[in-house]
Amino acid sequence: MRVFITAGEASGDKLGAALMQGLKQLLPDVSFRGIGGARMQAEGLDSLFPMDEISIMGISEILKEYRHLKARIRQTADAVIAEQPDVLITIDLPEFSLRVNRLVKAVSDVRIVHYVAPTVWAWRPKRAQKMAAHVDQVLALLPFEPPYMQAAGIACDFVGHPVVMDPQASDAEAQAFRARHGIDGAMALMLPGSRRSEISRLLPIFAEVARALQALRPDLRIVVPAAPSVAQAVRAAVQDWPGAPLVIAPDQDDSGAEKRAAFRAADVALAASGTVSLELAAAGTPMVIAYDMSWLSRQIIGRMLLVDTVTLVNLVSETRAIPEFIGPKCQPGPIAQALIEVLDNPARQQEAMQLTMQRLGQGGEFPGLRAARAVLNGLASGATRH
Repeated sequence: MRVFITAGEASGDKLGAALMQGLKQLLPDVSFRGIGGARMQAEGLDSLFPMDEISIMGISEILKEYRHLKARIRQTADAVIAEQPDVLITIDLPEFSLRVNRLVKAVSDVRIVHYVAPTVWAWRPKRAQKMAAHVDQVLALLPFEPPYMQAAGIACDFVGHPVVMDPQASDAEAQAFRARHGIDGAMALMLPGSRRSEISRLLPIFAEVARALQALRPDLRIVVPAAPSVAQAVRAAVQDWPGAPLVIAPDQDDSGAEKRAAFRAADVALAASGTVSLELAAAGTPMVIAYDMSWLSRQIIGRMLLVDTVTLVNLVSETRAIPEFIGPKCQPGPIAQALIEVLDNPARQQEAMQLTMQRLGQGGEFPGLRAARAVLNGLASGATRH
């Protein structure tokens, strides 16, 4: 079986690697081509080009890089059409993935599976109907998503979220982390995202939060885990922050043990909106979510948003336990105050985090294997509408 699989950011690389593991377990003779990062490459993928070239988020950011992105979309679609795989699996990154899918379906009957349902429950609900023309099946990470896709005529399977299977650091490992880095008092994580566009926009805001926290809690130590692709920029940015923040930037082949220990050791975290909130919930780390975007993105997305929260823990748990500061509310003063409040009263988030993990499939079958089985079942059924 020949699989063409694409991902464009760290979370997609993680999902892709887990799916590839599941496919290899169910079908040992499977082969892979496509686009991916270090994790997918470790599972046997030869990437067409570096994954971070297509990791662009935000309307104005996409417009700025449109010519280059369009060329990569065309290159990828041409590779799929030439390869004629048994299935094309595109992972998240709809700005890239759905355009590739459209080009492929226009000239081919290759079965297309999109992994990670679009957030039609949050904004632009008509995206589901548009997808129906060139996507055969969707793999959903969140339990409430399949009905939205099925209503548009697309087969959709809830396959669970791989975060529930991630290894977690022990209390002893967390204590060793603190001892190794000389952290005796309170510890806060700052997680500005893995995209270059995210960190350029969020780090200046997080810097002001760090200064406010230092004034309120001089004993607080800040730790900044950074993705390898943006580690250099993060290190340069935090040099002027107070309190000598510690940057954790594992190499591509690092096991992630240091990051896991930091998550477990932290008393509170400030994180960009996204799947990192689920990673923090899995580690039991209370959090505050903050995210900003360009003025144009604010205007357009703000008018189209259908939900009152974008934090996944809030949505899955059906609570509003996690404070969030999005768009114009992404201001250093209120963010710092919320972090102090969570630091002083972390217990109210614990129930919501535990419920989220249960609903995402904790204790069940490995989501990568569930996703692989869903892909193979779809292929076997031949349930393509094109």
